[in-house]
Amino acid sequence: MNEAEPRRSLRRGLVRLAAGLAAMPVLGRSAKADDAKASPAGANPFASHHLVLQLSDDTPEKRALVLSVAYNMLNVYTPDGIAIEVVAFAEGIALLRAEAPERVRVDSLVAQGVRFDVCMNTIQTIERKTGKPVALNPKAHPVPAGVATILNLVEHGYTLVRP
Repeated sequence: MNEAEPRRSLRRGLVRLAAGLAAMPVLGRSAKADDAKASPAGANPFASHHLVLQLSDDTPEKRALVLSVAYNMLNVYTPDGIAIEVVAFAEGIALLRAEAPERVRVDSLVAQGVRFDVCMNTIQTIERKTGKPVALNPKAHPVPAGVATILNLVEHGYTLVRP
């Protein structure tokens, strides 16, 4: 056996291994799915309570109720004791429009640590249908999908409440 034979054999083995790996189905999820499973970015690390409020309706009563629940929970647990995320999707995104009548209350809650997530699936659908951009409150945090965000938060120990 000459000196080059072991190298050729090793090279053939590596080529077979690479071909086998390339032919295998990809395990795991896509990057988008992995992003959706990430730990909540805005979570208060000191909070002993975690609450996600779902807002998918556009009525003044529902918007007022979601804001009221957030204020009440901050009063009961203090901003350091609770992490609150409001996830708005479908018609619920009205709360996070730039011209929403509740904008001052939303901004006040953001200043106290409440995070307001807005579903970009909903925003893109509206923009596609109307041909116009949706003006959002700059304090709203865009998320790819509202329901996926809720699912992720629940999987990370948040309690879901739909007022």
